[in-house]
Amino acid sequence: MWPGASLGTTLEDVQAAVVLVDDDGLIVSANAAAQSVLGRSSEGLVGQDFHDLLHRDSHGHATPRTRCQLRRALLAGRTEHGDYEWFARGDGTLVRLAWLVAPCSPVSGKAAALVLLYGSDRSASDGDSDEIPAQLTELDRLALLAETTTQLTSTLDVDEALRRLAGLTVPRLADWAVIDLLTERDEVRRALVVEYEGGILVEREDLQGPMPPVPEESPMPLSRALRGAASSLAGPATYQGPPDSGIAVEQRRLFTETGMHSAVIAPIRGLRDVLGALTLGRAKRSGPFTAADLPLLEDITRRAGLALDNARLYQRQRKVAETMQRHLLPQLPVVPGVEMTARYVPAPHASSVGGDWYDAFALTDSTHALAIGDVVGHDLDAAAGMAQLRNMLRAFAWSRPQATASAVVTQLDEAVKHIAEVPMATMILATLALGEDRWWRLRWTNAGHPPPLLVGHDGQARYLGDAHGILLGTGVSKPRPDAVTVLPPGATVLLYTDGLVESPHHSIDQGLDRLRRHAASLAHRPLDSFCDMLLKRVRPDDNDDDVAMLALRTPARA
Repeated sequence: MWPGASLGTTLEDVQAAVVLVDDDGLIVSANAAAQSVLGRSSEGLVGQDFHDLLHRDSHGHATPRTRCQLRRALLAGRTEHGDYEWFARGDGTLVRLAWLVAPCSPVSGKAAALVLLYGSDRSASDGDSDEIPAQLTELDRLALLAETTTQLTSTLDVDEALRRLAGLTVPRLADWAVIDLLTERDEVRRALVVEYEGGILVEREDLQGPMPPVPEESPMPLSRALRGAASSLAGPATYQGPPDSGIAVEQRRLFTETGMHSAVIAPIRGLRDVLGALTLGRAKRSGPFTAADLPLLEDITRRAGLALDNARLYQRQRKVAETMQRHLLPQLPVVPGVEMTARYVPAPHASSVGGDWYDAFALTDSTHALAIGDVVGHDLDAAAGMAQLRNMLRAFAWSRPQATASAVVTQLDEAVKHIAEVPMATMILATLALGEDRWWRLRWTNAGHPPPLLVGHDGQARYLGDAHGILLGTGVSKPRPDAVTVLPPGATVLLYTDGLVESPHHSIDQGLDRLRRHAASLAHRPLDSFCDMLLKRVRPDDNDDDVAMLALRTPARA
């Protein structure tokens, strides 16, 4: 409910649909009539942007903010009237309403406006959805191309780019969208087939999959498009004759299964190669495509080609970086009596490759080194920097096996300044050794990294917050401390990177507390299960970062 009971009472007394909006365009409240007309509850409206949530074109697409007369009137604080336009109901259907915007008294100190919605409640799904859309104006075409550029260049995931391309063209231009892609080995894959059905895009997996190879001389439209020739029109009759290739057979099946009576096919070209082809088809609409539609389709596929080129290049680079990173992560040593395991998980949303790493190796017969770190950056440079850092650490530690962890890290920090191409990095270096008293001891130094976690067999868990120093690569020389702790029997030590605990939506302290509580609850799990369950339970869903973990468990004593 919005602030101000008197205003609320006044709105509820109005029988017409009225929405109260603040000067940022956010919905403050809506009366019962508005909730009924829009098919949305008060909770589903309040706090949402009026334009983004509700305003649509006749095909159900969000209208560009720059072209929204209603939004301009809201933000300008002026009274204005608009003819019938489409608004999205909560059930996905569209309702056509006229509107009136009028400024009103401020709400909570902010300017506000009333939006009166009235007129026809005829839904676009009640019979209008299959009508032939009006011919796009030149302004509509420019808006579509601008939206295509914005949407396709804002993702580096190929599959997501294909889905966006289909959503941009269907149902605005066609009932069907078919995207065929060429692989790096010049094989053809029907990557996506979608139809507009019941107001939504439905993916037809039964029509997707591998395709026959591209014939070199075929004059048929799809074969020509996949060789990079100009766009062309097609229909069922195009493929009714004796097929000249396997692709022609598949095209005949496509037209039969979809019922398309008219189609237009255009190549998707990258900077150097042909990447595939886009087919738009009409089945329910009686109006066929004409030659006048070809320039717009070619403009769309040209933009799609550049976006797919960028996405493919990024994914290739990412794959190389991930492969290099995985190959650089070491085999763990065998420490008699001690269990040890590690995990590396790349970033979840295919958006970055990080510099997270771990290492474990023998220094002497009785002492082993453990390390974990994170190089700043999310690309091949970060992965390469990780490799440099790890190799130098091994060299310095092996050359001085009796040196303290802080002394080795200090030497490494000096080398980072002058040798390695690493801007900054965090890390923990620890040594694990069995003393003459038969107790295992962990000695460590921390260079700006999240602290190690010690979990007792009894379920008590605490962070080892001592020996904390500055991160590597700052150019500042400060003494680095060391710390030591005795590890009780059956204790688990966990080294991890920040991707396990950091989230843009809560503090690092909350993430650390969450890790500590879950680790304590898993104290009796086998070590591999302990790590797997922590990744499942603790890793934030909204953290687009990679994760490295190194865990050890001391033997239980009788």
